[in-house]
Parts: sequence; structure tokens; C-alpha cells
Amino acid sequence: MIRRIYLMRHTAVIKPKEKKFIGQTDLMLNSRGIFQAMRLADYFSEIPLAGIYCSSLKRSVDTAEIISRGSKVPLEIIKDFDEINLGSWEGRSFQEIREKYPLEYLKREMDIYNYRIHGGESYADLEERSFGAFKALLENTRGNLLIVGHQGVNRVIISRLLGTDSEDMKPGLLMEMKYGGITVIEKYENSFSVSKNILIA
Repeated sequence: MIRRIYLMRHTAVIKPKEKKFIGQTDLMLNSRGIFQAMRLADYFSEIPLAGIYCSSLKRSVDTAEIISRGSKVPLEIIKDFDEINLGSWEGRSFQEIREKYPLEYLKREMDIYNYRIHGGESYADLEERSFGAFKALLENTRGNLLIVGHQGVNRVIISRLLGTDSEDMKPGLLMEMKYGGITVIEKYENSFSVSKNILIA
């Protein structure tokens, strides 16, 4: 029997004017994000889902709650689906980090998968916790699922399913994931297939 896991990025948010490192900083949905979530609620009301899951961050919870209310499918928060922890760089601008910590910035650029920011996580750390949560969720549930995640979280899960690791991970970490974009994962008995992104709104 084929199961479908809809791995979705939260909808559009109110972003700071200056480009900043945003991992676990809480951001609110903007008006477009609310509209997208309502459209997605309509979309998922026509799809049989056994459960909806999201991270503990506000942008993920707010998106998932709108979809859950509209589709009448219960929602559960899983903290291990939170976005990457960027430690001491969290909420600081790219320009500030480049100027104050040029060597550290360069090291991360050269090995984005393994570099761990002080007080935070590497993408390898993120993969371990988020894919572990993904695997446990599939083992303990049945039926089709919706996971409202984040760009970083979704990227490492997809890269892991596609079999990329370490040196091959960077292209996966740079793949574009639009707000509200959905990647459909089909689970067979012992394998997965991953579709291209679907954009509803």
C-alpha cells in the first residue's frame, strides 16, 4: 500500500527588511501567508489525511492550525521539526556576520553541511534530529500525513531520502522551496519516491 507524506514549507511570513540569519526566531505570517494557508486548507480538505504535524515555531504552527481547522484533521506539534538553531548568529544580519566573523563565515560557506555555529547546530545536526523524527513518525502512524516544516528541515529530509550525504549535501541545501510549497513523498514497502514541488497558492 502506498502512503503519501506531504512535506510542506510554512506559508509566507513578515520578514525583516535586512537579510538576517533566521532559524528558530519566531516570525508571524503576513497577509499573503494567511491567504495561502486558507487555500491550502481547501486543498487538503479533499485529500484523506490521517494527521497533520508541525514544528513548535509560530510560522509553522499558525500555518498548520489554519489547515487543520479547514480540513478537520487533528494537529500535533513535534519540536524536532523546528528549523535549524543558528546559535550566536540567530537574528543577526549577514553583513554583520561577514564583517565581524569573516573567517567563520567563510568556513561555513565552504562546508555548510558540517559547520556548527557557536551555540547552534550544523545541518548534520539538523538532519539527525529532523530525519529521526520523520522516521519515528512514519513508524508510529498509518495513512497519509501532512508535515508543515521549514526550508532547512525539508531540505535535509529530502536529501536523506534521495540518498545524498556529506559532500553531496550542499546542492540539496540550496534547492529552492517556496512558501507553502509541497513536496509529495510516496512511501512503498521498502522505498520512497520524491516528487517535484507543488504550489497551490
